[in-house]
Amino acid sequence: MFKKVLIANRGEIALRVIRACRELGIATVAVHSTADANALHVRFADESVCIGPPASKESYLNIPQLLSAAEITRADAIHPGYGFLSENAEFAKVCQDCKIHFIGPRPEMIRLMGNKVRARQAAREANLPLLPGSPTALKDAREAEAFAREIGFPVILKAAAGGGGKGMKIVREPGALAQAFATAAAEAVASFGNGDLYIERYVERPRHIEIQIVADEHGRVIHLGERECSVQRRHQKLIEESPSAALTPELRQQMGEVSVRAMEKLGYNNVGTIEYLLDENGRFYFMEMNTRIQVEHPVTELVTGIDLVREQIKLSSGQPLQRKQEDIQMRGHAIECRVNAEDPVTFAPWPGKITAYSAPGGYGVRVDSSAYENYTVLPYYDSLLAKLIVFAEDRPTAIRRMQRALGEYVVQGIRTNIPFHRAALAEESFIEGNYDTRFVERLLASETGTKRLRKAIEETP
Repeated sequence: MFKKVLIANRGEIALRVIRACRELGIATVAVHSTADANALHVRFADESVCIGPPASKESYLNIPQLLSAAEITRADAIHPGYGFLSENAEFAKVCQDCKIHFIGPRPEMIRLMGNKVRARQAAREANLPLLPGSPTALKDAREAEAFAREIGFPVILKAAAGGGGKGMKIVREPGALAQAFATAAAEAVASFGNGDLYIERYVERPRHIEIQIVADEHGRVIHLGERECSVQRRHQKLIEESPSAALTPELRQQMGEVSVRAMEKLGYNNVGTIEYLLDENGRFYFMEMNTRIQVEHPVTELVTGIDLVREQIKLSSGQPLQRKQEDIQMRGHAIECRVNAEDPVTFAPWPGKITAYSAPGGYGVRVDSSAYENYTVLPYYDSLLAKLIVFAEDRPTAIRRMQRALGEYVVQGIRTNIPFHRAALAEESFIEGNYDTRFVERLLASETGTKRLRKAIEETP
């Protein structure tokens, strides 16, 4: 087991890793920018090192500074969290070359899944179902149009080197493809430094389902069921739950078994998440794989009783999986709401000082956050303020518990999207479990939805 872990991240995920390490008896090192000097992860770690000014590229994305911090504190492992350098294959390789354990998959796995075109090729070889599309990166808009005519409109252009909605454009007719191609390529270059695009058939009303993978260094792979991530805006997830209301036991078993076989064939190691689109007919298609711990991992922890961050650390230290697939039992229902410092109507980021803060509590409620009263939400980083997670014996009870917890959450001095969550969870389609990735779009466009949102804003403390 490791003796000291440096956490190359900030916020709630840095705190989450510190807590897991403390339970494993591992010392921790927090890194921070000058703006984060008073952050909770800095206070709670055993040691801390300032790695640069507020801008991410000069601090949390600064590989030489991170490695220097690991060297001077004699950390023997680095946990990247999510975001920042968590899926940077070069960072993982440099850690490996410096004899520092990277808590995550091998660099070649990160590199393979980081390029969406290569990931699709690997998925095809591993017998994962794929939507019709281009097998390699597109040369130009003319080639894109040829593929589009072959597979049929509507289609979607996607950046080969990234995700999160950047470099992604839906095209419904041939005349719009050239402009969409130019715009998507420019976005991809700006976001990822790589303008390569590929094309797929577009599914109009998909659900976003992901399978949690856990694999050791000795070839053993299991899955921990699924998470439903269809409540999203501009491809950014807002609400996640497990299990999904869309999956039958048979479909759940099929998706899990297909995913495990694919990861065994690829030789994947550590935790990872395979993301699928589920169409209206119950057919699922590989979309991408994330080679890191997910923001939404707590819902899986609550329904399986497995601490995923502890598991991730133990697997990276070379320990074998202690569980077999038949040992995994999903029970109850969990829902996570991402509480962001942003306007609940426009979704514009809303940094500033929190003048009053009181987190909800009670049976079945968990809050993963680094916020506190008088904490200043900084403009330099992601607007995620907290993850509010509830667990109950069934989905209706979990929804009611989440509504109760959202009503207790007090964050004053800034705006948050808590009213949005209260409105979303009151929507009939969500309550019935009959929703897809366009749920938020329809909610904000409907008179009932906007009235409910205004009412939630008025009632939020």
